[in-house]
Parts: sequence; structure tokens; C-alpha cells
Amino acid sequence: MINGLVSKRYQASVFVFTAFFFLFWLLPLFVISILAFNNADYIGFPFKGFTLDWFFGSGNRVGVFHDADLLQALFISIKTALLVSAVSLFIATAAVLYFEKAKSRFKDFLYYLSVSPLIIPGVILGIALLTFATTILYFFQDHSSIDLSDYLSPGFWLVVIGQISFVTSYSMLIVQSQMKKFDKTLEEAALSLKASRFEVLRYIVVPYLKPSLIKAFLAGFLISFSNFNTTVFLVGSDPTLPIYLFSQVKYNLTPVVNAISFLIIFTITAFAFLNFLFGKE
Repeated sequence: MINGLVSKRYQASVFVFTAFFFLFWLLPLFVISILAFNNADYIGFPFKGFTLDWFFGSGNRVGVFHDADLLQALFISIKTALLVSAVSLFIATAAVLYFEKAKSRFKDFLYYLSVSPLIIPGVILGIALLTFATTILYFFQDHSSIDLSDYLSPGFWLVVIGQISFVTSYSMLIVQSQMKKFDKTLEEAALSLKASRFEVLRYIVVPYLKPSLIKAFLAGFLISFSNFNTTVFLVGSDPTLPIYLFSQVKYNLTPVVNAISFLIIFTITAFAFLNFLFGKE
């Protein structure tokens, strides 16, 4: 009887804790989604009525789809995220294959070095990358005629290089978790049948890793798209969306911030729902 009572209290406590956790997590997203349709010139309550001005307005209320600066920032974020996630995935996959196959005594050191960006604060990483890039840029300017200002000055390419440095670590861990389950007898059987190393990689290893490759690409895209604390030190005159939204919140706060936030929440939720549906099949 006592054990049953303790068990019920424990289950009730877990339920209450879980409910409060999801409430704390989801309520701000729900509130900002409602306020995206608020017919008022401020971002908070009270709710003055329903409007789509903050999405499609072009007069006194410039909506998301008519805000050229916001759309430019969104385009830069998408372009950056696509490039970063693709390059990071390539490097991460090569690194996983190396760590699984190599027999070097430096392998463990290189592995810990490759995951070290995960434990370095993003602010420190951003400052370090900016300082390092600036040092290299000044060195080449002083000692050669090579112009690397387009790549090592704050701007698009430095953001890409900087984000690759830590997104690769996340991608590597995702791919590696799948690679750990790989049945090496499949590879040995293919090699015994005179398949080349490239054919084994193409027809056996890569198809096996396909689910983790897709997950790593999507995770890299989201991490790059939403990154702020490292990117803020590397960005130039063309900001990514998080940097642009920060400047808007700081200097020119309008409900457009709610509207773009709602669109991002809706898009991510839709992709998650589709992933859930296809994952069940």
C-alpha cells in the first residue's frame, strides 16, 4: 500500500514537472505567434484585433514580405546555412571515416581537438576567429601582394569559415553515432569480392549513413541559421537574420519581429511534423 502511494506520488510529480517544463518552453512561442497578428504598433499585449499587416503591409506598416532589409538578411542566413551545412557535412564525414579506419597514435588527440569547439563558449570562439583572421590578413598585406580581404575581413566568407569551425563538430558526432553501428563484415565481404575502396564507400558505407547524413545536414543548417554569439563578431555590413533581428529589437522594435518569428516557428514545426510522419513509415 505504501509503495503504491509513493509510486502514485512519484508519477504525479513527474507529470507536473513535465507539464511545467513544456509550458515554460512552449508558452513564449505561443504568445509571440499570437502577437504576430496583433493590430497594434507595439509588440506586446493588449491584443487590439486581428491583422496581416505585419506580414503583407506596405504602407505605414511595412510587413515581412515588403521589408527589403529583412528579406536580404533572411536570404544571407539561408545562403550561409546551406553552404556551412554542406561543407561541414563533407568534412565531418571524412573525419568520421578517418577516426574509424586510421591507426595513428595521434588519432585520439585529433578527435578531442575536433570536438573542442563544442565546449568553447561561442563568444570566445568568435573573438578568437576574428583575431586570428585579422592577424593572417595583416601578415599577407605586409609581406605579399595577395589580397585576402574578401575572405578574412568581417563579412560573408568569414562568417562561413567561422561557422564551419564548430558546425563540423556537431555534424561529426551525428554521423559518428550511426557509423558506430556499422557492420564491418559488409565491408569485408565487398572487399573479398574484389570491390575497390571507393566502391565500398559509394555503395555500402554512404547508403548506410544516409539517414545520419540527412540529420547532420539539417542540424547544421539550423545551427548555422540561428547562430548569434559567434557570428556577431564575424559579420560585416550584410547581417544574418539573427543579427538583423537583434538590431531591430535594440533600435527599431516593431511587431515585424513577431511576424518573422512566427514564420520561423511555423516552418520548423512543419518540417518536424513531416519528419515525424515519414519516420513512422
